[in-house]
Amino acid sequence: MKVSEIMSRDVEIASPHQTVAEIARCMADRKIGFLPVGDNDKLVGTVTDRDLVIRGLADGLGGDAKIREVMTRDVKYCFEDDDVDDVARNMGKVQVRRLPVVNRDKRLTGVISLGDAALADTAAAGAGLKKVSRPGGAHAH
Repeated sequence: MKVSEIMSRDVEIASPHQTVAEIARCMADRKIGFLPVGDNDKLVGTVTDRDLVIRGLADGLGGDAKIREVMTRDVKYCFEDDDVDDVARNMGKVQVRRLPVVNRDKRLTGVISLGDAALADTAAAGAGLKKVSRPGGAHAH
């Protein structure tokens, strides 16, 4: 099964110039916890609800802080024609629950989550989630 078959296509892109409060409100309104961050038609980072709390609130930043101050700059992504099982295993290795999905021109086309993979009943989703659930990883701060 290919990533394009199960990914979410309705993706909003945050700007690094938006504030933490704006993105928190967007996440709350959309009931999501992850947004890719783009600038000048280029993917420059990702931001999670956890980033807002750990890198923002816990570090004393206010709602007027810019997303660029709390976003993850090391962008991990996958291609829409990648195999879901391979991507789910890789997500476990790098300990992320969601990834931006790009086409071969590296244009954002969607987002995939381990939850998407689990709903698609892929064997690797459980293994990926088990690895992501271990303490540590890129967002341990």
